[in-house]
Amino acid sequence: MTPEDLTRELAAGRVRPAYAVIGPEPLLRDEALEALRRAVLADAPADFNFDRLDGDSATPSALWDAVGTLPVGGARRLVWLREPGGGRGRALAEALPDVVRAQGAEARSVLVVTSSALDRREKWVRAFVEAGALVECEAPQGRRALVDFVRREAVRLGIAIEPAAADLLAERVGPELLRLRGELEKSALLAGPGRAVALDHVSRAVADLADEPVWELTDAIGDGRAADALADLAKLLASGGAPPVVLGALAGHFRRLLRLRAGGTVGAPPFVRRKLEEQARRYALARLLACLRAIHDTDEALKGQGGLDAQLALERLVIGLAA
Repeated sequence: MTPEDLTRELAAGRVRPAYAVIGPEPLLRDEALEALRRAVLADAPADFNFDRLDGDSATPSALWDAVGTLPVGGARRLVWLREPGGGRGRALAEALPDVVRAQGAEARSVLVVTSSALDRREKWVRAFVEAGALVECEAPQGRRALVDFVRREAVRLGIAIEPAAADLLAERVGPELLRLRGELEKSALLAGPGRAVALDHVSRAVADLADEPVWELTDAIGDGRAADALADLAKLLASGGAPPVVLGALAGHFRRLLRLRAGGTVGAPPFVRRKLEEQARRYALARLLACLRAIHDTDEALKGQGGLDAQLALERLVIGLAA
């Protein structure tokens, strides 16, 4: 089942008792989970009807208890299990096939298991395949499919984009959907309110910033060299890099680090991938999430919230990232 199949099924009013949402594309996983949350919980209070379990800490008994709990003030509960698998989560993965089979048509809880890695040899994955409830979250492949994704995202976000601009955006970014969405939003910011995104906006937004200064900046941040990072930032801005473009480069970089740190892959030449893997090892997962939150806050500042000068906002961000 594709995410589009899931959307159509939920729109038709069908909600299965269990789903596995698996694949390397975090944007598609997040959107599938959100669609399931809306369909399952509707207007029911989430405080009583939504359980989140982590595969590296939850126990089989905790999972059985969660799916067996009755809903409060609603028709169903949602139980979300993240990343079952090896190590401490092995017992949980071994219990999953029995849990899935026990989730009959009258189940009052809907189990959703998410994972970045799809291994069809795993018994718990096969249990979802047999139930017809495996949602595969793979980025679209091929230029045409990526352009179609850009156009759908533009419609969803209320952004007008010229066909040639959509083509260029897909070509420059490739099959990294979170980054594609971010670069689309950045291009729209450069275009300005009420104007369609054109080739020039994409060319400036998805910048051909010199690789060396960008790597110098991210290396300095990763090493905790705040003074060097500020100097590298000043170099990028002085060379003509617009603040939204520099911020977008940092956002794309840290998203790729997060994807690698979570066990995913990135589309990049081998030497770039090795560099990214080296940097990703410097960060804990929680630290990367905090970095992305700080980048989001700076994006809001660049859009005029808070009245902070753009260069000062970037400098504050870089100091925080390097701390």
